[in-house]
Amino acid sequence: MAKEKKTVKIPIIISLILSIAVIILILRFTINPSDLQELLKRDIRYEFFLAAALLNVVSWFLWGLRLKILSNAVDKNLEIGFWKSTKIVIANLFLASITPSMAGGEPIRIHLLYKDGMKYGDATAVVLGERLIDAVFILSVIPIALYTFKNRIAGGALNIGLSIGVIAVLIFVCLFLFAIKYPEKIKVFLIFISKKTNRFFKEKKDGENTTVVDKINVEVDNFHNSMVFFLREGKKSIVFSGLLTVFMWSTAFMIPSMLLIGLGIDPFFIESYAAQILILVIIMMPTTPGSTGVAELGIGALYTTIIPGSQLYLIGVFVLLFRFITYHMNLIAGAIFQYRIFNSVASFSLDTIKKKKKNAHQKEGDI
Repeated sequence: MAKEKKTVKIPIIISLILSIAVIILILRFTINPSDLQELLKRDIRYEFFLAAALLNVVSWFLWGLRLKILSNAVDKNLEIGFWKSTKIVIANLFLASITPSMAGGEPIRIHLLYKDGMKYGDATAVVLGERLIDAVFILSVIPIALYTFKNRIAGGALNIGLSIGVIAVLIFVCLFLFAIKYPEKIKVFLIFISKKTNRFFKEKKDGENTTVVDKINVEVDNFHNSMVFFLREGKKSIVFSGLLTVFMWSTAFMIPSMLLIGLGIDPFFIESYAAQILILVIIMMPTTPGSTGVAELGIGALYTTIIPGSQLYLIGVFVLLFRFITYHMNLIAGAIFQYRIFNSVASFSLDTIKKKKKNAHQKEGDI
């Protein structure tokens, strides 16, 4: 049990320490005593900070609506309500916030959809379908963002990082399409991985390996059938989900503009929107837990090219407010909802999902 708690506590601690440390460093190197006096005299419009927080909440609900549409499209016999899908989204924010590329949120969403009656393969198709829609959106708008910043980020570590991020998104899309086109090869690969990893665990009982193989075959078939359904019969749900994706990210991308207005700086709507696209690419890269530290540095670097030189002393405050609303707020809300669902936060691990799944299978067997 102690090991389970450690596996999740460490990413939480690392995420918070990195985020807070980098923000403190940015504040340290951008604000001097005279700037602090100027900041205290500044006319701060706190209502725009509240508006930024509300925009973040609205993005959760738009995400919940997208999840509901995709889920109900895959399984027409299963009706997942809007509030239930939104709770799933908020609960997934916690692990997403402390894992690289926000990958920890996917197992949570898959498990909770399964818990609400979906097959694991169908739930996987829904969640990975969300990722694919996000990837298509990102790839579609990246050229606009790069054009907007073409004279601002030429060369340097930031440009290299963005290039790596774009390549990572392209690789994900290619692998996803490969999984849809060649399900049998995916089965062979997963069965191979399963057999190789078995040696690191306790000895399996006779017939248990066969059961694992059967489950892999069934769930890959469910995943493949669901994705084929999306591409052939569920086009309306895909189109509608795509539109919701645009609204969802655009809503979130308005947050920094609200914060800039609140600090008495011009909103720079177009530049700020473009900056958010590039920041999203940075966050999607598998670096630190929750991309903490990396995200703060990326935000600071990008907005240093946007905010006028006479107001650059506000960059640290801006990064602090931005990350509090888009990261720490998500972390807190996700922890609350995860605790309400699993009765655990810091002691939670993927083993919790496995145990709940095993118990569910045992109950199904008893019935």
